This record gives sequence, structure tokens and C-alpha cells, in this order.
Amino acid sequence: MSEKVRIRRDIESMSAYTPTTSLEVFAQRLGRAPGDLIKLDANENPFGPSPRVIEALAKLQNTHVYPDPESGRLRELLADYTGVPAEQILCGAGADELIELILQLFIEPGDAIINTPPTFAMYGFDAPLYHGEVVDVYRRADFSLDLDAIEAAALQHDAKLVFLCSPNNPSGNLIAAAEIRRLLELPASIVVDEAYIEFAADDGLSNWVADYPNLIILRTLSKWAGLAGLRVGYGIFPRALMPHLWKIKQPYNVNVAADIAAQASLQDVDFLLKRVRLLVAQRQRLEVAFAELPFLAPYPSQANFVLNRVTGMTAEELRDRLARAGIIARYYNKPRLHDHIRISAGMPEQVDRLLEALRGIAAG
Repeated sequence: MSEKVRIRRDIESMSAYTPTTSLEVFAQRLGRAPGDLIKLDANENPFGPSPRVIEALAKLQNTHVYPDPESGRLRELLADYTGVPAEQILCGAGADELIELILQLFIEPGDAIINTPPTFAMYGFDAPLYHGEVVDVYRRADFSLDLDAIEAAALQHDAKLVFLCSPNNPSGNLIAAAEIRRLLELPASIVVDEAYIEFAADDGLSNWVADYPNLIILRTLSKWAGLAGLRVGYGIFPRALMPHLWKIKQPYNVNVAADIAAQASLQDVDFLLKRVRLLVAQRQRLEVAFAELPFLAPYPSQANFVLNRVTGMTAEELRDRLARAGIIARYYNKPRLHDHIRISAGMPEQVDRLLEALRGIAAG
């Protein structure tokens, strides 16, 4: 690096985040046509969006005009969907943008956040970008929270934020309401990421925000509504935080295509939730089938994916063998997950092909 180009030293030395990539890139790597592959590595909705979304996007006009900076109509529809006043909802370019906004709002240099790995990587990845200290409190072997350790770490480090994912990614387990209520007693804001709540046998905590000034809920339309490629998320915030969030939010953060697609989705909720139930049925099918294989030990899931401990071979080897069969699964080269692989629920015919491949591996 030139002496005249003085980027931040911490960023110069940090490791890059490794996301999953597109179907086209995977196809190029594997030397196969995209249509030959089944992508089960990123918890996307394989059914895609509502037909109303396709229709709305085909009629999209005024792309030369900036979108509504307040996403007003979208927030009204989200209020109807969640039962929370629109005045407490903020939309973002995916929940990822809202994580960054929360960090911008709360964190001053040296402030701490509590992270509970293994969990969604962006909490721990983003915090240092906003000069926050990440205090990792690892989950137990069954991926449940160590509440005593979280409380002790939060008090010791005077943490401003505690990030929780429920259902957790990548393990799929839901955090019990009593555990959340206990953590809300801490002198910190509790951020509960409910990206997968539509797949869970639970309504989530959106109606709690009115009673807890230190509770923030994050949600997304990427998973249940099939809009991952358009990036639409939203947060449910205490009223006292909203004026400050409006100060720092980029004015045109939700683009016109994403806004229109999200609105169309929220006007076709019943149709989309039927698809959610289909994916839940396929997830349950995976859990049963995985448990019957000698090299997989699945964890119970309340999301649209199943995490498995791999035995008899490395998880990386299993990922590669599935890739050669045209099936893309998620392997994490991270602490506590080196011997694990996560597989998303797919359409029935995709699950058929996955199970055929796994049974072939089992047969040798």
C-alpha cells in the first residue's frame, strides 16, 4: 500500500467475509449448466416470488425517478402484516442494512456488542467496521444460549447491544420467550433477528416492542416471500429510536423494484404462506431422512434449513461430493462448525434428487 493511500489499518488487516455466490458462478466452477444444479446453500425460497410480483415488475415505470424515501406504502402494508404501527417500522436494503444502521446509531469507538456464535455472521463482521468490540459468548453444544455467560459478559463489558438470531442461523433453533425476557432485563438493547420466523411454529416477538424500550426486531422478505435478490428487510423499533434512525438512514435505500415487489408480496400473503408450509414439510422430510443416514446427525430446526453434524468423512468432503452431483450445500470453515453442513429445504423434486445423492454416498 502506498504511503499516500492511508486506509484504516484495522480494515487493511481484517479477513474478508465469504458469502455464498450465484448459481451462474457455481455452474462455471463446476463446469455444468446452471439448470443442472440445485442450490441449497443460502436458504433461498426455491419457489420464487408471488406471481403478483412478476406482474408488478413487468409493469414497473418511472425507474428514472427516485423511490419514496420513507417507503410509506410498504410500511403501511407491513403494519397490516405485523400488527405493529407503521411509525415503528423502518425498511432497508435487506436486514443487513438495518444491522449497520443499528450499529451506527449505538456504537461509539470501543463500545461492545455481545455476539452468540455460531450464528449469523454479519453481527460480528459489521461491528468492527463501526469501531465496536465484538464479545463472543459461544452457544452450548446443542446451540442453546448460555444465559449466565451472556449476562456476565454484557455487564463486564458494558455492552450496548446483544444480537440474537431466532430461529438461529445456522442451527435452526428458536430462542424461548422466557430467555428473551430474561435478557431484556440487561442494561443493553436486545436485537432479535427473526429472518426465519415465518417457518417457525411461533408468531415471533413483534408485539413485544411496545412494552420493551430496549427491544428491536429484524425481519426480511428474502426468505418467506422469495425476494432475496431484491433485498428488502424491515425493522420494528421502539418509538424513541425512530427519529434518530430517520436521521441516519440513506434517503433512497429501498429501490423502486424492491419496493414494488415487497408491496405485491404483502398483497398475496396467503399464497406465499402456503408455499412456506410446503417448505416446512420438505424441511421435516429432510430431518427424518438425514437421521436415517449413517454419516449425518441433524439438529431440530424451526427454519427452512437443517444443520447436520457429519461423521465418517469431513464436512468439506461431503460438500464436494454433493457438488459433483450438482447439489450445492453450505459448509462452514469456522469454530464449532468444522464438522457441520447446512442444507436448505427445496422443492419436492429437488429434495428427491438430494436424497438420492446422499443415499448413493451412503451405499459407497
